Amino acid sequence: MSRHTLSVLVEDQPGVLARISALFSRRGFNIDSLAVGPTELAGISRMTIVVNVEELPLEQVTKQLNKLVNVLKIVELDPDSAVQRELLLVKVRADMDSRSHVLETVQLFRAKVVDVATDTVTVEATGSRDKLEALLRVLEPFGIKELVQSGMVAVGRGPRSISDRSLRPAADRPA
Repeated sequence: MSRHTLSVLVEDQPGVLARISALFSRRGFNIDSLAVGPTELAGISRMTIVVNVEELPLEQVTKQLNKLVNVLKIVELDPDSAVQRELLLVKVRADMDSRSHVLETVQLFRAKVVDVATDTVTVEATGSRDKLEALLRVLEPFGIKELVQSGMVAVGRGPRSISDRSLRPAADRPA
């Protein structure tokens, strides 16, 4: 099996996320990562879906996704031709004895401290999954108190865009 990143433009309507995730579930595919948010076009959202599956079943799912009314466009993003990032917030134990070591580690990974308490610091980091996993491995000996990580967001490199200006939700399209 191999990891595939799909960028899916959908109408911003209730139930779209449930229908899309149900489609993957019915096929027995686990979604590794899922991020949804607005785009530059009103009424259109972008879903970034990372799934670990073979090529042929993925093609079948993509065809089924294209049949859904609220799906406007689907593009598989090649990791070499896309910018892919995840966000990590991690609360680390950092008493007065270990705080300077934690702060040095944060700087090494080009992360930043977003909250400081008497015995913890909260760190924000963005990057590839590998970079975030490496940061966590280095911070683990200090003691991780809490962790939250977003799904991957991705966009193709260069001037091309999957959301050309002619994309509009069905309600705005001529009949």
